[in-house]
Amino acid sequence: MELSSDRIKLTAFDQSDFDLFVELSMCPKVMEHVYTPLTLEQATAAFEAKSRPWTPDCDTWLCFGINARASGEKLGNIGIKITDHEAKIAETGFMIKPTAQGKGFAGEALGLVKAYVFNHLKLNKLTATCAAANTGSYKLLEKSGFLREGCLKQNTLINNRYVDDYLYGLCRSDI
Repeated sequence: MELSSDRIKLTAFDQSDFDLFVELSMCPKVMEHVYTPLTLEQATAAFEAKSRPWTPDCDTWLCFGINARASGEKLGNIGIKITDHEAKIAETGFMIKPTAQGKGFAGEALGLVKAYVFNHLKLNKLTATCAAANTGSYKLLEKSGFLREGCLKQNTLINNRYVDDYLYGLCRSDI
């Protein structure tokens, strides 16, 4: 499966995405607002879990590598997980390598995922959770039409420190 825009294409995870996924998952700077950096063993296991075959009735993540169309450079990853099949709700999350941040790639990838979720999967809502201190992520979500629906105090443990998380949602009726 491939989703594409003028500058990027999203392709379902395959072995070519392994190195960047592991690098991002183990990087303290990238993981600062996501979760405690993983060990190589943990990152390998997470990649294997996220690159299994996916169908819309799965309870697992559908992960895409974000690739520059012109050069094929690996830029990051984005995924969706249907969290409530009956209510037609999915969650999304993304990671972009530091050298590709601030260039609009995450916004383009999120736009492609939104279109896939609402137009192809016919879901009703897309949600996202991000650390309250992750300014880049929450500004991107808000710019992409997501509404902040709440704040969960001390919701996530990152590097032995509890952090607050913002909850975001985007309903089909809001696009």
